[in-house]
Amino acid sequence: METGSPGSPGGAETTAVAAVWSGLPPGLLRMRRLLLVVWLGLVAIGVGLLLGLIVGPAWAAFALLPLAGVAWGWVLLGRNWRSWRYAERADDLLISRGVLWREETVVPYGRMQLVEVTSGPVERYFGLASVQLHTAAAATDAAIPGLDPSEAERLRDRLTALGEARSAGL
Repeated sequence: METGSPGSPGGAETTAVAAVWSGLPPGLLRMRRLLLVVWLGLVAIGVGLLLGLIVGPAWAAFALLPLAGVAWGWVLLGRNWRSWRYAERADDLLISRGVLWREETVVPYGRMQLVEVTSGPVERYFGLASVQLHTAAAATDAAIPGLDPSEAERLRDRLTALGEARSAGL
């Protein structure tokens, strides 16, 4: 993404600042797809057994509906995973996400109050961690899910240092 363009109308020259985008690691997609298959697979087995025993074997075919949900969810999870990205710029952090409705959050370093790294039991099993950014305005709070723990800690330390440096100048 570029902001500004050389030779913009009005005679004002602005310099192009290219943001280097980083995507989310594939481990997050694997974790989400595995959870989808496990949960909807259990639902399919439960529906098939319940309907097969209570109503009749022909009704057990309704167990195919959760399996169709697995196929649909598999594609949607892939599209959602590809839509997430973040970029560190000189004065702020950009987070972009969304398939149908794109959402781009800009978090100025000087406005950050707290940077957290969290990792639940399932995330820890898959070797993932999330970075949560808190600002004074709740609307600009942001999160980056599913990072490698070392990248999450590096990002936390860098954002904290930049936030302290920027807020000291306020």
